Parts: sequence; C-alpha cells; structure tokens
Amino acid sequence: MKSYKPTSPSRRQMTTVSYKGVLTTGVPQKSLTKGGKRSMGRNNAGRITVRHKGGGNKRLYRDVDFMYNKKDIPAKIASVEYDPNRGGFISFAVYADGEKRYVLSPKNTKVGSSFIVSEKAPLDIGNRTVLSRIPVGTFVYNIELKPNGGAKLARGAGNFAQVIANDSGYTHLKMPSSEVRRVSEKCFASIGEVSNAEKRLVNFGKAGRSRWRGIRPTVRGTAMNPVDHPYGGGEGRQGRGTRRPKTMWGKVTGGRKTRTPKKYSNPFIVSRRKTGKNRKSQG
Repeated sequence: MKSYKPTSPSRRQMTTVSYKGVLTTGVPQKSLTKGGKRSMGRNNAGRITVRHKGGGNKRLYRDVDFMYNKKDIPAKIASVEYDPNRGGFISFAVYADGEKRYVLSPKNTKVGSSFIVSEKAPLDIGNRTVLSRIPVGTFVYNIELKPNGGAKLARGAGNFAQVIANDSGYTHLKMPSSEVRRVSEKCFASIGEVSNAEKRLVNFGKAGRSRWRGIRPTVRGTAMNPVDHPYGGGEGRQGRGTRRPKTMWGKVTGGRKTRTPKKYSNPFIVSRRKTGKNRKSQG
C-alpha cells in the first residue's frame, strides 16, 4: 500500500495500491478494447434500480476472456495491466498459435510466465484444468458453474475458493462468502488466487475519489423525513423507532433470510454462508 504526506486533511487518510513493479504498461491493446455507455444503475426504461450510481470517469472496456475455449495451446504473458472495470489486474496473453487475449491475472503474475488450459494441465499457478484433478485444499479462481459455461465464480480482486472435497461427481468448494457449494467435477477452474488482494485496504480519503469511480452519496435514513424513510422524522437525532431494521421501502433486512426458497441452485448448497454474529466464529 502507498500512503501520502498529510498535505491536506483528505491526503492524511488516503491510501492507494502501489502499481510500481506490478504493472508493466499503461496503454491497453486497441484491438481488445471498446467504448460504450454504462447503465449508471438504470434499467432499460431509464428508471433507477440501483441507487448511488452515476457520473464518474469514462472507462474503456477491456474484452477479458472468461470462456477459456483455447485448450491444449500454451500461452505466454506479454504484459500485466490495470483494468478500471474490475478489481484484479489483467494479463495480455499471447497463445502459441498467435492469438491474443486478455485474461484475469493470478497473484504474482510476471511477464514471461506461461499457462495452459487443458484437462491434463500441470497443477501450477495460473493453469486451468478440471476440478476432479485438483487436490483438496488447493485455492482456485475463475470457476465454472456448468461445463463449458465460462468462469463465473471467484473473480474479484484477491478472491479464491478452496477445494474441500470430491464426492459423487461433484467438487465441494468453500466460496469467499464462506458458503460451501457443490460444482460438477467436469467444470474448469484456474489454480491460484486473483491478483491485487490489497484493493480491499484502500482508503479513498475524500468524497471526490468516490465520485470519480461513479459512486454517488448515500443519505442516512434517520436524516430523512418520515415520508421518505421509516427511520425519518423526529426532533433532533432519533433512534430508528422500529423493532427490526428496514429499508426505505419498509422491507425487513436484519435476520430475515433473503434466498429464494425454490432457487435452482439450492440443491448445490452444502452449507449457507455465515452472516452477522456467526461470521466472527467461521474458520
């Protein structure tokens, strides 16, 4: 992490990730980038469906390969780059047949290192193979939910899942949320953990840095009027005045299970994620 001299109150608290010695170029590959307008929390009718999103610096989208459909062809890392659209770093990979793609970088990736996607790939960091071949206790990322469905799980900065067991055609994975989930052992996963684990330690230091990232201010419910929020109103500072915590629409949030009872993936959940007080005692 990089800290700064306290030349202002916001600079005193501000921290950033040190890219020196990690990133090797600041210019993305033009053939693998495209523009476009972000949704800013709106749906197709233009209505806000996710609050506190909007504005921010323009971002050039990098076309990152999550399908990994070039199998049994080795690839070499030509550069490690920053991606404004995700927390982890990305690598510019050049395959032996000349094709070039962006892939998500594992921890400690360096220029010149290589990887391969294969059912018989060596169990080295960055290589990608089927879950049935990966030993218990190994950290994996970029995990498929269905065979040939593309990487869906454990893709955020510093994230990984741990192989817990192999049983009856399924691999048990302990997810970053502490949930234990069954995934078909025919699914592919990359060995290692996603790069840039220090991202979670970043302190923005000032409101402006949040606005640069497209994060708009969040107003406390207790600061609103009664018409706007269940916590609103009252003379001076007040408690919430309701037995259970609620959203601004009156929906109970504390202690209520929110998972859909008939969700398609329920049979694959071995143990639910730990929440609240239970999270402190998780292993």
